[in-house]
Amino acid sequence: MKLKIFSDANYLPKVTGGEAILSPFWGKPLDLENPNSPQSCLLDKYMEIGHSLFEMSSLEEADLAIVPSNWEPALSSRQESLSIKFIEQAREADKLSASFFGGDCSHVKLPIESNLVFRHSLYRSVKKSNDFAMPAWSEDFVEKYLNNQIPIREKRPKPVVGFCGFAVKRNLKTYAKLLLYRSKRLLSKNKTGIPPYYIGHLLRFQALPILSKSPFIETNFIERERPVFFQEPDLNFQKKIRLEFVQNMVESDYIFCCRGSGNYSFRFYEALCCGRIPVFINTDCVLPYDFEIDWKKYCVWLEENELPFIAQKIAEFHEKLSPQEFVDLQHECRRIWEQRISPEGFFANFHRHLPLVLSAKAREENALSEKAET
Repeated sequence: MKLKIFSDANYLPKVTGGEAILSPFWGKPLDLENPNSPQSCLLDKYMEIGHSLFEMSSLEEADLAIVPSNWEPALSSRQESLSIKFIEQAREADKLSASFFGGDCSHVKLPIESNLVFRHSLYRSVKKSNDFAMPAWSEDFVEKYLNNQIPIREKRPKPVVGFCGFAVKRNLKTYAKLLLYRSKRLLSKNKTGIPPYYIGHLLRFQALPILSKSPFIETNFIERERPVFFQEPDLNFQKKIRLEFVQNMVESDYIFCCRGSGNYSFRFYEALCCGRIPVFINTDCVLPYDFEIDWKKYCVWLEENELPFIAQKIAEFHEKLSPQEFVDLQHECRRIWEQRISPEGFFANFHRHLPLVLSAKAREENALSEKAET
């Protein structure tokens, strides 16, 4: 389904580039313009097919008005007034609007809400009907590093669990934070509050030693003392780190995927990209297209309180798969990434969100009408 969309660069703050969905029409966002960056190519395929998915039109003819700037840089630079004015203009024209909010703090309340708000970080317990999850995008590892071939692994008696990334130090400060978090969880009657930003690091702190000591699995861990990819200014070193990350992934059967500072996991999407089976720790998360996709079919799914049993859960999941099912699942993980998670896959199915919003809007209007009659 081809959507007519409207946007206006006059509502674009000077410090930001256009939103990713607009890149076929306006060019790449500013943070992807450096050709030496490993991620500079991540929107290339989408930019090739974008004109077949969307057509730029006037506001009067549009199916959807796209807020041109992501909320994260607009809010951080205190230039959100332009986005507010754009949404108000769409409302005056009685048009649906969509906005995007990336980053670790994208669960926070907005000064004004569009009809559809796509966020990296969401909490299911406080999610609104107009909130939807969007993927965190990296380059296509299979295309860029693996010669367009998924390295398929045969089933082994013991599953190999991989992890390459930042793991907090085991010191008194970390133990104190963990104790404080557990105490708050136990004392809280309503456990739907937003946890501290460091909870993802504490969950890794708990899980990685359990996995390392388990007789049920083999581990393939590279633990970093600090986040090194996104915070590394040296592009050559960044590329070296990236290759180590990809190599660790393809040499593992399952990938440990847990939230970081925000309530989402980059690694979850990257594992699917490589045809690897995620071990997903659910921390009140919302995943893309979860209104259509049963994500538990594609990963080892654990609730946060099941973390002490993570090794057994992985071993049980692995044991139930036949050798062919294990191979098939790797292909399925890659397929779901291509069709729904990659930029081109996500935007090719973007129209599927609209019926949900329209039906919710109709219910609200009916409820208001019934209330007025009584």
